Amino acid sequence: MNKKIQLFDLGIKDYKATWNYQEELFKKIVDAKISNRNSEVQEATPNFFLYVEHPHVYTLGKSGDFSNLLLSEKQLEEKGATFYKINRGGDITYHGPGQIVGYPILDLENFFTDIHKYLRFLEEAIILTLAEYGLQTERSPGETGVWFDVGTPFARKICALGVRASRWVTMHGFALNVNADLGYFDNIIPCGIRGKAVTSMHVELGREINEQEVKEKILKHFSTLFENSFI
Repeated sequence: MNKKIQLFDLGIKDYKATWNYQEELFKKIVDAKISNRNSEVQEATPNFFLYVEHPHVYTLGKSGDFSNLLLSEKQLEEKGATFYKINRGGDITYHGPGQIVGYPILDLENFFTDIHKYLRFLEEAIILTLAEYGLQTERSPGETGVWFDVGTPFARKICALGVRASRWVTMHGFALNVNADLGYFDNIIPCGIRGKAVTSMHVELGREINEQEVKEKILKHFSTLFENSFI
């Protein structure tokens, strides 16, 4: 059982190029698991965690509704944004500058084989991180992600989640709005949920936030929850 996770901060990187890289790492883990199954000698399977910031892009999950994108192809081009239909769960979301995106590509058999628990741990790492800034967030029943003021007219999401898992190997992950331009969310029905707003740390706190500091806090809480070490 290998609880070490290789950490890569990719900086600003195109969505499709990052997706391809995720698929490479995902395949590396799956191939190692298949090899172990056919061998008497069991090798430790690797785990990876990618941090990245994407140029403006909208992504639609495999069960998502295309009508939740409110822009034509020409309007996307005018806004300097791209669009991809991808193989994660969930509906439509936006990624862009000022947003911390984390892609854990893990063999959950190194940790626990429970997708529900995995999603709740991702949410918890964000909830604990935001609490360090005095921001009290919570889960919304039946809706993944991290929210403010659930059950009130002021409910708003600050972090979206969408994952894929096969053979207990994960990919995709979370997107936390830190200093993001929230205007880009006006062009979609975020996660297919009508009537609920989206927010960010800089809006809630009224100041620019140090993104590197936030990344470090997320990793700290992630390590506590998953009992892992980053290398």
